Amino acid sequence: MKIAGILLSIAIFTVICSCKHVVTYDCTGVTPTYSQNVKPILDGTCALSHCHSGNGDAFDLSTYAGASSASSKKSFMGSIQHMPFYQKMPKNADRLNDSQIHVLSCWVANGSPE
Repeated sequence: MKIAGILLSIAIFTVICSCKHVVTYDCTGVTPTYSQNVKPILDGTCALSHCHSGNGDAFDLSTYAGASSASSKKSFMGSIQHMPFYQKMPKNADRLNDSQIHVLSCWVANGSPE
């Protein structure tokens, strides 16, 4: 009986933790574009030669088409924000700063404009 209670507690905890959503930012008046605001962030942190540069990577973040496609997936912002149950990106590196995450979040929220 104790084991059933422990397993039930673990199951409930897992469900509660998995319900966490990606953090959203206030994007009022903030409409970043890929070419002016997003590309410099991705080029400097993600679209590197050993990461998401279009060399057969899961997500090619070196082009607008690739970045726009990736941004439509929940894992894009979940990984960038280091949310639970998402692979933390940049891999083996510190989380992007809040300003960079704000730009990326607003870009996604605004439909990932070019």
